[in-house]
Amino acid sequence: MGAVVALDRLLQERRVWKGQALKLPAGAHPTGLAGLDAVLPAQGWPEAALSEILTDAEGLGELQVVWPTLRRLSQAGERIVLVAPPHVPYAPAWRAAGVDLQWLSIVETSARNALWAAEQCLRSGSCGAVLCWPQQADDRGLRRLQVAAETGQTLAFAYRPLREAINPSPAALRLALDARPAQLRVLKCRGGVASAVPISIAEWQ
Repeated sequence: MGAVVALDRLLQERRVWKGQALKLPAGAHPTGLAGLDAVLPAQGWPEAALSEILTDAEGLGELQVVWPTLRRLSQAGERIVLVAPPHVPYAPAWRAAGVDLQWLSIVETSARNALWAAEQCLRSGSCGAVLCWPQQADDRGLRRLQVAAETGQTLAFAYRPLREAINPSPAALRLALDARPAQLRVLKCRGGVASAVPISIAEWQ
C-alpha cells in the first residue's frame, strides 16, 4: 500500500493539477429574487437573451418574477414594452411595484402579429425589456426572438403555458411557475445545470 501524503503538501509541491476556475458570465441583470439569483449561473437574467416563464394558471405571481428588474430598468430611463398582454395592465399595481409608468409602453396587436411585433421591438435596441404572451410559437418563432434579443441587446420575456415545457426551446432560460405547490422551478439555464430544488413562491411574495 502506498504512503499516505497530506493533500496540502501535494498542493504546495504543485503535484496536483487544480485546473482553472470556471468563469461564469457576469449577471448584469439580477432578478431581484435572492432565491432565484442564487441558482442561476449568472446570478441573474441571461443578458441580451430570451427567458421563458411557463405557467399553468394566471395570477401565480408571474409578473412579480420580473417586476424588480422592470423597476430598475424604468427608473434608469429604459423603455419597457408589453406586446399583446392578455389583460390591461393594472397601473396602480405596476406603480406600487416601483415601475415608472412613463417608460412603460403597450403594443396592441393580433395574436398572429404578436411575435413579429415583439421581434421588431427587440431588434430596435431602444428597449430595456420586451414582454410578450405568444399564443402560438414554434421553435422557429422563438429562435427569432432569441436572435432579436441578442441583436438589440435587450432582455426578452415570453409567457407561455406550462404544457409547452415538454417541447424544446432555444430560450436561454426557462422557468416554470406551479400552482400546487406554489413554487418556481428552473427548467433550463444557459451556462450551467438547472437546479432541481424548487423555490417557494411564499419566500419572495
